[in-house]
Amino acid sequence: MKNSTQFKWGLLFVMLLSVSSIMAQTTISGNVKDQNGDPLLGVTVLLKGTTQGTATDFDGNYNITNVKDGNYTLTAEFLGYSNYSKSVKVQGKNITLNFTMNASSESLDEVIITGVATPKSKIESSVSVTTMKPSTITQSAPRSTAEIFRTIPGIRSESSGGEGNSNIAVRGVPISSGGSKYVQLQEDGLPVLLYGDIAFGTADIFTRFDNNVAKIEAIRGGSASTLTSNGPGGIINIISKTGEIEGGSIGTTFGVDYNSFRTDFDYGTEVNDGLFIHTGGFYRVGEGIRTTGFTANNGGQLKVSLTKKFDNGHVRLYAKYLNDRTAAYMPVPIKVTGTNSNPTWEDAPNFSANRGSIHSANLTQTLRTGADGETTRGNVTNGMHPVSTSVGFEASFDLDNDWKITNNGRFSVNKGAFITPFVESTATATDMTATLGGALTYASDGNAVDGNALVNRIHMFDVELNNLNNFMNDVKLSKTINNISITAGYFKSIQNISMSWLWNTYVQEVSDDNARLINVDGLSENGLLNYGTPAWGNLQRNYDTQYNVSAPYAQISVDATENLTIDASVRYDMGKVSGSFAGGKEGAIDVNGDGTISTAEQTAHVIDNANPTAVDYDYNYMSYSAGINYKFSEDQSVFARYSKGASAKSDRILFSGLNYLNGDKINALDFLSQAEVGFKRNLRRGAVYATAFYATTNEEGGFEASSNSIIENDYKSMGLELEGFYNFGDFNLRGAVTYTKAEITSGANKGNKPRRQPDFIYNIMPSYNFGSTKQNSVGLSFVGQTKAYSQDSNELVMPSFVITSGFINYAITKSLNANLSVNNIFDSIAITEAEEGSITDNQVNYVRGRTLPGRSISLALKYQF
Repeated sequence: MKNSTQFKWGLLFVMLLSVSSIMAQTTISGNVKDQNGDPLLGVTVLLKGTTQGTATDFDGNYNITNVKDGNYTLTAEFLGYSNYSKSVKVQGKNITLNFTMNASSESLDEVIITGVATPKSKIESSVSVTTMKPSTITQSAPRSTAEIFRTIPGIRSESSGGEGNSNIAVRGVPISSGGSKYVQLQEDGLPVLLYGDIAFGTADIFTRFDNNVAKIEAIRGGSASTLTSNGPGGIINIISKTGEIEGGSIGTTFGVDYNSFRTDFDYGTEVNDGLFIHTGGFYRVGEGIRTTGFTANNGGQLKVSLTKKFDNGHVRLYAKYLNDRTAAYMPVPIKVTGTNSNPTWEDAPNFSANRGSIHSANLTQTLRTGADGETTRGNVTNGMHPVSTSVGFEASFDLDNDWKITNNGRFSVNKGAFITPFVESTATATDMTATLGGALTYASDGNAVDGNALVNRIHMFDVELNNLNNFMNDVKLSKTINNISITAGYFKSIQNISMSWLWNTYVQEVSDDNARLINVDGLSENGLLNYGTPAWGNLQRNYDTQYNVSAPYAQISVDATENLTIDASVRYDMGKVSGSFAGGKEGAIDVNGDGTISTAEQTAHVIDNANPTAVDYDYNYMSYSAGINYKFSEDQSVFARYSKGASAKSDRILFSGLNYLNGDKINALDFLSQAEVGFKRNLRRGAVYATAFYATTNEEGGFEASSNSIIENDYKSMGLELEGFYNFGDFNLRGAVTYTKAEITSGANKGNKPRRQPDFIYNIMPSYNFGSTKQNSVGLSFVGQTKAYSQDSNELVMPSFVITSGFINYAITKSLNANLSVNNIFDSIAITEAEEGSITDNQVNYVRGRTLPGRSISLALKYQF
């Protein structure tokens, strides 16, 4: 009896313990959203140190059940967002914990996809990479795509040319021509154009930043030489939204102190199970940030993508239509006094270097002999006028036995025009009269030009971009065997380059307010001095060439230990160039059709289509790269890499004098070698990255008939890139600085610095969040550089500058925001390039220089939904 009673009490005690234990188990639930208030799907939510966790559903909800009493740390991780953690004390009651995850462009946990064969997190990658999301980009109040690139460490973006036609260099590698010769500009992983320095058809002309952009990834050096063609210095990849995060926006931006109106929109959503769509674009119209005398900016862009996700991969169709007109800003007359080593740069009489342009309502069209010998009219108001229609396809699938296949292809129909006035020379009317050989009078009224007035001789850069169509396709197959990943790929591209140069010469007063055309007595009519450019020689020409490139490549990555990764890659580019080009000839032609051969028409320059030069040559080169990355912890790593690659020339070598039927006789390739060592460190509230680099460049200048040899120009550079950010709570600070010591190592200027290369380029961007829910923000950006020489002769100094910009973002409601941005607050004169290499000391000189635009203020309203 006694034993039976004890058993009953024991059974009851166990049952009570069980009930108590069950009752003590708690549920932790909540909702996860991003900074815009949108729910995040697929966030991994865990209790650190346990096996308990879950993932958020479509509405951002999560639910962790059966949590015993105790102290825990709840963590959340999601690709592209900073990790979240929160201490939680469980005491038998259910807990609701809602939180917001912040998008992180700098997190070392973020996976990068640019310039790597297989995606890896930043901390595991042996490359120097910067990621920028729209929230970071807008802080510097950029006025063009190229201005965005100025905030990337190691990148020198001379963004003074307007919406395109920018010069983009990396790590002291010289800008020997325009464009981005050693940096490949990409959209969604494929080059915009195969060559970044096509004359008057640079890649940034065909690229626009708008609300379609999810982020920009920039690789400097690293494996860029083996994972793209003609981009050994780096890759800048503009990555589009896909609609996997539902939501959109519509916004309007007004120029407060300049004539501009722009509307942007985008929207993405899931339309069916695993089927996502995103579309967006912009339209803008206005004179722009410099005075032109006409509507210089007029056009827009539309993009759309459709993505279907499967259990083992995805397919994506995407398209873009761009039809945009923007002014191309060329060097303007600037008054320079003092000495070459200590000059003073200031506005020329009647001309603002920061706000003026050579454009004028009095010069909006030009008459010329066209590409096929017909008389045509060029519209100067077209400026840079890209017209691009692109259709692309992307697919990526995980296969059986750890195989993976990825294909990305795109076909683009590209055409347009580039037409803008360029100052060939500036002088007083007296000196210009002596140079041209006739008295000067205004074309509008016949009055004489004052001898002390400044006058420009203008060459009209008038280029028809007939056909820049291209096809790009990159396919790769990957296999993972234990700790080894192997990738084999094949890149194929066909790039057409067909354009016509139809240049004329004009004479114009120096004025930023609709400059008047000037006649030279007995030589010109209505400001037109020459049909052609005799001061520079006959530059009328047609290009009709095609570049067919095949490039197999391979990469291997070995996780030697848990913390040590070694990778190596190789690429072999094979180019086949065919077609023809025609130079110019001179003759007496009745261009205007009035039945009389005027003085200007007696020596008209036209294209000599009857005597084209055949082009049929091959080029090939091998690129390679090897790197090593060691993780000290999940928060810090070091890497080292050595790479060698090349950039092939395209149209810029197509001038008479070379043997274009023999690839060994022309200067088709320029080589770049780079070594780098880097450190990456995540801090509790920030991150810091440092990369030391050394680069050598071998540029083959051109074939010299007298010595039957190719003249080479060599350069070397070394330096340090520093980049970081820190979150002090409501106050945030980010910045970057690059030190470069560059030197010309051959030729007449051996030992000098390459032109326009400063020792330091930097940016500092503080911001502060305020309001009851920190919904408002204010920030500044300081972007600058130290002094540089205008030309390789190292005589005339271009002064250092810093551009200070700022913004205020105010949340009118939860979804409606107002933004006031001011670029170049102090209206600083920032010289990015100059045509003259020297001045006469202690006299008044007029130098043709290109400056960053002056102060501009814009107001934007944006509604997010």
